[in-house]
Amino acid sequence: MRIVTRNLCAAAAAVTVVRQSVIRNHHQVTMSRRLNARRTDGMDKNVWVEFSQLAADYKVVNLGQGFPDFSPPPFIQEAFCKALSGGPSMHQYTRAFGHPPLVKALAKFFSRIVGHEIDPFEDILVTVGAYQALFCAFQALIDEGDEVIIIEPFFDCYHQMVVMAGGKAECVPLRPKGEGGAALSSGDWVLSAEELASKITPRTKAIIFNTPNNPIGKVYKTEELQIIADICIKHDLLCISDEVYEWLTYDGAKHVKIASLPGMWERTITISSGGKTFSATGWKVGWAISSGHIIKHMKTIHQNSVYHCATAAQEAVAQGFEREYELQGTPESYFQQLPAALQLKRRKLASCLESIGLQPIVPEGGYFMIADISSVKVDLNDQSPKDEAYDFRFVKWLIKEKGLAAIPVSAFYSPEHSKQFDKYIRFCFVKEDSTLDAAEDILRKWHQEQ
Repeated sequence: MRIVTRNLCAAAAAVTVVRQSVIRNHHQVTMSRRLNARRTDGMDKNVWVEFSQLAADYKVVNLGQGFPDFSPPPFIQEAFCKALSGGPSMHQYTRAFGHPPLVKALAKFFSRIVGHEIDPFEDILVTVGAYQALFCAFQALIDEGDEVIIIEPFFDCYHQMVVMAGGKAECVPLRPKGEGGAALSSGDWVLSAEELASKITPRTKAIIFNTPNNPIGKVYKTEELQIIADICIKHDLLCISDEVYEWLTYDGAKHVKIASLPGMWERTITISSGGKTFSATGWKVGWAISSGHIIKHMKTIHQNSVYHCATAAQEAVAQGFEREYELQGTPESYFQQLPAALQLKRRKLASCLESIGLQPIVPEGGYFMIADISSVKVDLNDQSPKDEAYDFRFVKWLIKEKGLAAIPVSAFYSPEHSKQFDKYIRFCFVKEDSTLDAAEDILRKWHQEQ
């Protein structure tokens, strides 16, 4: 009987091995035809995937990724908890293009800012974060062969999304103009009106820019926005304005919406984020606001891809905006409290970088500060390809050898211009003081070793 049992077990094991082999071999089968769509060629490399994984592998102090490591304010957490216990409707689908309480709150809040009566159901699309709003804009509005002017530095997905939509990206960089010695401000990075105008062709469809800017923190002044607006109006272009950091401005800098300028409401898509607004990036609630004749095409993309966004998160963000509508401009407003707190963190990081010989570019807004590393001499001695950008190699060295994560700034530029800006790295200062203290300890220790 034992022999029979052993034989049966051996046979079962053999069958298991054969099945596993079949499964493995099945995975190795290669289709004779092309597998991936051509529009995805070259899209697999992603700076966030690469450096987030490195930061996780080396268990570093992370000033790389742009998210707070502190909790959202209690009132917005309570609103989310209340939504979750608000009955069956909070756990089911809501309106596909935006939860009615949220689009109403957004319309009421922003109508008085842009000086135009926003229709909550026609002029707003709620999306899965600002990222999806960008995707809907490019897919809905950019056709094969259309050209999109991207003002650099830019959030890296702009370029990829233009190309995936069949368009062609034309890039115009902001360029630093400052005196040597004292730390530069992001306000010293300027746009050339002549260079921007030189990129216009009969195929140009849109201009996209980000204010406050990621990564340098530039807050565009009204006269700078007017340069962009004049070109858009003259050449009948769309304008995509990424304003996710709109409430985070420092030292008296004022965020101005380009959609509020004369002649721009009808051609501007303004994109923003509940995650950045209320320090809850994981909720992934974003939106696009524009004239209904533009939004209707973005709705077509939305309904045929994501279709719907999380109901409870939208309800919580709606309650947050209702609160801020009543408190706007008062000391109790979170839109006053958050930038005041972050201004102190910004100063803390800038002082640290200056003290070890790095030159920070002090941001007027946003989550980030870039630093000039050109004066630092480091023997990288790494295994990276020698043609890899210097800032990529430097950040990898910083992660592996010093235990501190940052992001290379050349990732925010087109290949045409990236070499000009590969001596900067980006730090996120929207972190707990304990995180910033840990980063400071690493930097000071490194400086003492030099």
